[in-house]
Amino acid sequence: MKKSLSGKIFAGLFAGLIIGTAIQYLFNGVTFMDTYVLGLAEGAGGMFVSLIKLLVVPLVYVSIVCGIVELKDITAFGRLGGKTFGLYIINTIIAIAAALTVGMIFQPGADANLAGTISEAVELTTTETPDIFSLIVNIVPSNPVQAFASGDMLQIIFMAILTGLAIQALDTRGGPAIKTFKMANEIMMKLVGLVMSLAPFGVFALMIQLGATLDANTLMSVAGYVALVVAMLVFWIFIFYPMIVGLTTGIKPSEFLRHTREQILFSLSTASSNATIPVTMRTLTDKIGVSKSVAGFGVPLGATMNMSGVSIYIALATIFVANAFGQPINSADLFTLGLTILLLSIGAGGVPGGGVVMVGVLLHQLGLPPEGLAIVAAVDRINDMFCTSSNVVGDTAVNTIVAKSENEIGVDANDVEVIPVTVS
Repeated sequence: MKKSLSGKIFAGLFAGLIIGTAIQYLFNGVTFMDTYVLGLAEGAGGMFVSLIKLLVVPLVYVSIVCGIVELKDITAFGRLGGKTFGLYIINTIIAIAAALTVGMIFQPGADANLAGTISEAVELTTTETPDIFSLIVNIVPSNPVQAFASGDMLQIIFMAILTGLAIQALDTRGGPAIKTFKMANEIMMKLVGLVMSLAPFGVFALMIQLGATLDANTLMSVAGYVALVVAMLVFWIFIFYPMIVGLTTGIKPSEFLRHTREQILFSLSTASSNATIPVTMRTLTDKIGVSKSVAGFGVPLGATMNMSGVSIYIALATIFVANAFGQPINSADLFTLGLTILLLSIGAGGVPGGGVVMVGVLLHQLGLPPEGLAIVAAVDRINDMFCTSSNVVGDTAVNTIVAKSENEIGVDANDVEVIPVTVS
């Protein structure tokens, strides 16, 4: 059934893209197509993404609480949290270093002369780089209701961790609370399954929108930049992560790719790390066999701070704009640039278009022409699709490695039956 769902998502993705492209180039200006077909696709796609996002906040909170209360030893929380956090940071740093290296070697935009080609400057909604101390201070919410209403993932994660630790501290008296959260988690998993059954139709609608709005002239002008970003992200998804998982866990790269196929297709269509949280959770627990305690803690945290794909995207986009407008970045500025990208990637947020905002902030901080943001935004949907896939596959890779190190992977890792990693 899961394989057939992946096939349906795959079919919906390409069918929608073909129809959308046909509408743009063959039926451009046809009222029926523009008003009804695209309008229907926009509405259906928006409803599907909203339906997924509806599950995100309660799923994150409940899964983290369950992940902590299911830990056999509370001291394991510190070890598990340290490993997960550390690997996420290391993963992002490696991605930034690799992207800056590739950018300095290939110099995207070096042959372009785009100064003066943009008629209007793009107004930035944010003009300050996130301060690390402010980021830490703001993790503690002053109003929990507001944190849930705004979907502030760092604050929600903080509250979930506190709740889980408090229940653990009650020992046997916390039994009723543990049962309640476990039942809530089962309900959330059932809701995820119901919503995922609609995924092929949602993906189909989203791809119609994408195919109908691509601007061929714009794409051609930045083809080299787009190709470089996509190539590096594809390398990260299909070669880097499978090889690292293979070396550290013994899972064959081909197996890892087969398990993450549905996750990759879904993230390509939604371009949202947060919206892909339910799929990532299911990939880890049902397909790879990672324990719920590891996945429940690591996945929501990864959707917030494990942004390797966004880091690659931001780095290459910044170098492209700098080169295209005749203001190349010096090698002496790479360390500062890398540190800034690290902070920005953590604060990017797992929503579509989050990378564009961060690119705009970075351009402002470096004194680069803000007009360059219009060019980056024109092809953002393509790059954002692949950088989101890199983010979520990275979440799966890190949590698989952590689970292996904690001996929390395999058929006995969960109370429910899961598929062993060795199944062909």
